[in-house]
Amino acid sequence: MRKKQAQILVVDDQEEILFSAKMILKKHFETIFTTNSPKKIISILNENEINVVLLDMNYRIGFEDGREGIHWLKEIKTLSPNTIVILMTAFGKIETAVEGIKIGAFDYVLKPWHNEKLLEIIDKAVAESRKNTKKVITEKTEKRYFTGTSQKIKQAYSVAEKVARTDANVLILGENGTGKYVFAEFIHQNSERKNQPFVHVDLGSLSDNLFESELFGYAKGAFTDAKTDTPGRFETAQNGTIFLDEIGNIPLHLQAKLLHILQTKTLTRLGESKPRLLNVRVIAATNSDIKSEVKNKTFREDLLYRINTMEINLPPLRERKDDIVPMANFILENIAEKYNQGPEASGWRFDENVSTYLERYPWKGNVREMENKIERALILAENNTISVTDLDILDFEEIQENDDNPLSEMEKTAIEKALFKHHGNISKTAEELGLSRAALYRRIEKYDLKN
Repeated sequence: MRKKQAQILVVDDQEEILFSAKMILKKHFETIFTTNSPKKIISILNENEINVVLLDMNYRIGFEDGREGIHWLKEIKTLSPNTIVILMTAFGKIETAVEGIKIGAFDYVLKPWHNEKLLEIIDKAVAESRKNTKKVITEKTEKRYFTGTSQKIKQAYSVAEKVARTDANVLILGENGTGKYVFAEFIHQNSERKNQPFVHVDLGSLSDNLFESELFGYAKGAFTDAKTDTPGRFETAQNGTIFLDEIGNIPLHLQAKLLHILQTKTLTRLGESKPRLLNVRVIAATNSDIKSEVKNKTFREDLLYRINTMEINLPPLRERKDDIVPMANFILENIAEKYNQGPEASGWRFDENVSTYLERYPWKGNVREMENKIERALILAENNTISVTDLDILDFEEIQENDDNPLSEMEKTAIEKALFKHHGNISKTAEELGLSRAALYRRIEKYDLKN
C-alpha cells in the first residue's frame, strides 16, 4: 500500500498513546512526528510543513477540563493557520470539544479510539490540508481588512500604513474587542516582514511561572521539566513580528529583561549564559491605562518609551457610529464564507429593519461582541435572512432607560409590530423577540401596550 504524502504531528503526554498512534499512522502516511510536550509544538511547526496535528486536550494530572488543549489549538491556528487540528481526549468533554471546533479544530476523537475511525478522520483532515495549501497564496494576497470611514479609524490606519514601512515598535491602545490583534496583523502584513512569522502572545493568559520560559525559552536542565533545549516566543518570531497582547500584565521583575532585549536586540535563554542575536519587530497592545500604571510604579517608564515609538489609539464602536452597519455586513460576509455559505452565492443578508438596531445597540464588547452575535445569528437564522431577534440586540435592560432614550422607543415599536403580526399571541411574539413571556409582559405593561 502506497503511503500518502502528509506530515502528521501527534501530541500527547502518554508515551503509549504516542507509540500506538505512530504504529497505526506510519503505515498510511509518509512522516509522523510525536512529542509528549505541547511546548515543542511551535518549534516543530516552524521547522516542518505539518499538515495535521492530532492534539490531546489534557496534559497535567488533576486538570481534565481540556483548557490546555484549547490554548494550544489557538496557538497552532495563529502560527500555522493552514494546519488542520484534530482534538483527542479520554474524558469525553463534548462541550469543550465543540468549543474547540468552533474556534478552528477540524474534528475530535475519543480515546481509546477505533483505528478505522481515526484513519478516516485523518484522511479527511489531510484532504482539507491540501485544499488549504492550494489556497494559501491567494489568501495571503486577498487578506481584507475593514477600515471604515470615521475620522478616528481612518487616522489610525493612516498612521499604521506609515509605521508599517519601518521597524519602529508600536503600542496599540484600545478597549477590549476593538480589534487590536487585527490591527497588529495589518501592520505586519504591510511591512517588509510580511513573509516571516507573526507570533501572537496573549500575556494575560500566561501564569507568572511560565512568563520567562514561554517568552525567552530555556536550555535543557534549566529546571525540573526542561528535558530539551526549547526556543521561546521571541526566537519563534525571528525575522518577523511578535505581538505582545495585554503588555500591562507582564510582571515587574520581567520588565527589566524585556527592556534589555529591546535595547540590545539579544536574548538569553533560561539556563544559558550566551546571548543570541534577535531580529524581531515588537508590537504591543493593552486595554489598560498604561500611563497610570507608570505613575503607580507597576509598569516601567523606560520600557514604555521603548515599546511606544509609535502609539496608536483604536476607538470603540460607540465613537464610530457610521461604521457599524458596513462593518456588520463585512463581518457577515466573512463568517458566511467561513461556513462555506458566501453571501454572493446564497444571498445572506440582514433584515431591512436591522440597520437601525445595529446603530442604536451599545456594543459594549465592541467588534468582538458584534462578531459573536453575527456568527450566532447566522447559525440560527432561517431563509438566509438575519433578523433583530437572531442578533439578540432587542433586550436593553442593562441600559439606563428614560422617556428620552431612543432605544426605548425602538423596543416599543418592535413589540407593537410583533404583537400585530401574531394577532396578540404572547407566546409567538415572545419567541420572535427572543424574550421570555414574563419579560414580554413587563414590557407590555411598561409601554402601556395592553389591549
